[in-house]
Amino acid sequence: MSEEVLSFKEMCAKFEVTPRTLRYYEYIELLNPERQGRSRFYGPREVARMTLILRGRRFGFQLEELRQWLLIYDREGTAAQYRTFTEMADRKLVELLDQQEQLKEAIADLEDLRAFTAKAMLAED
Repeated sequence: MSEEVLSFKEMCAKFEVTPRTLRYYEYIELLNPERQGRSRFYGPREVARMTLILRGRRFGFQLEELRQWLLIYDREGTAAQYRTFTEMADRKLVELLDQQEQLKEAIADLEDLRAFTAKAMLAED
């Protein structure tokens, strides 16, 4: 066989996901492995999709967003998928930058409160 095919167990190991996660991704139609009896086999297409899914999750995309985005490739091709991803990325960047700003503020507030508390503690000694 010229194309690498992974078993269910190999797929879990390659992507460091639980069997439950892999089954769930199949259930919500993110992945569609080939089946031979009760065995599942994952070819290059499913491996590529899993790579994209996990990358998307790392960026904070919801599974349904990723599912819809992957469907665009099947229905409309690469160019439409690229356009959609650019729009998704623009929205996510705004969201992440807002979260980053909120985290900076929370860190500054916590540092101030900690310094105040440490100073108050020293004054009592």
